[in-house]
Amino acid sequence: METISPLDTEVRPYGTAEIAEAARRILAGQCVAVATETVYGLAADATNGAAVAGIYAAKGRPSFNPLIVHVPDLEAAECLAHFDDAARALAAQHWPGPLTLVLPARAENGIAALATAGLASIAIRVPAHPAMQELLRVSGKPLAAPSANASGTISPTRASHVLKSLAGRIPLIIDAGATQAGLESTIIALTDGVPRLLRPGPIDLGLILSSGSDIEAPGQLASHYAPTKPLRLAATSAVEGEWLIGFGAMACHANLSADADLKEAAANLFDLLHQADASSAPKIAVAPIPAEGLGAAINDRLARAAA
Repeated sequence: METISPLDTEVRPYGTAEIAEAARRILAGQCVAVATETVYGLAADATNGAAVAGIYAAKGRPSFNPLIVHVPDLEAAECLAHFDDAARALAAQHWPGPLTLVLPARAENGIAALATAGLASIAIRVPAHPAMQELLRVSGKPLAAPSANASGTISPTRASHVLKSLAGRIPLIIDAGATQAGLESTIIALTDGVPRLLRPGPIDLGLILSSGSDIEAPGQLASHYAPTKPLRLAATSAVEGEWLIGFGAMACHANLSADADLKEAAANLFDLLHQADASSAPKIAVAPIPAEGLGAAINDRLARAAA
């Protein structure tokens, strides 16, 4: 991880004055953490290459892994990328919300090349969370915003998770409470006329996960979202030394959803992984999760966490 000078990391509750301060820092080329409806994002001006480099430095993120650019609405998105009818229909149905579209980038769209990892495509999302929407409006900039955690570690669904991972590496965290979806956005590529699922997420479009080897979007690395401890999947009970994360009615240390509700499980996933990682147990185990619907996205995150 690149060495950067330690910063005083301030946590402020979400409010008008706090968003104004976050926007001031964004316009000064800094990056700040802010809640979205999926996970907390580490936002910086996507048109400023030095600011985007600050995201990579804070996260220790591989430069070949592109970032999602957040914009306030479809009109702003169409200034950055070429939309065909299929892309426009998906945007109309799911934006604002937890859907990212990877589309052919417009020439001279003003986005720093580092944000797209030098690709001819761009990943774009219109977020629904009021804190991120307000930051977009007040800053007046498209914001590159990957998850606000050290690269490859458990994604943050609370401001405390961000502070634990990035304290001293960023100046400001806007605390808007726990995120709602708890999983990163669904990513669909529409670069060749055929929709391809690059990352499953809260929105299930019934597509099969793409098996391509090229990195086109965040979250495609084989090892990602990882705790510091060994993680065993599909565990029906804990063995000695394990902190068991359950699902459904079962004995466990903490339960993703005692009622076997996949939406509830998704919202709790990263929070419970953080709890397990902070426990005194040397190992983590997670109960089997059904593979249908949102379960596919949960299992995708768990498989990468265990890799």
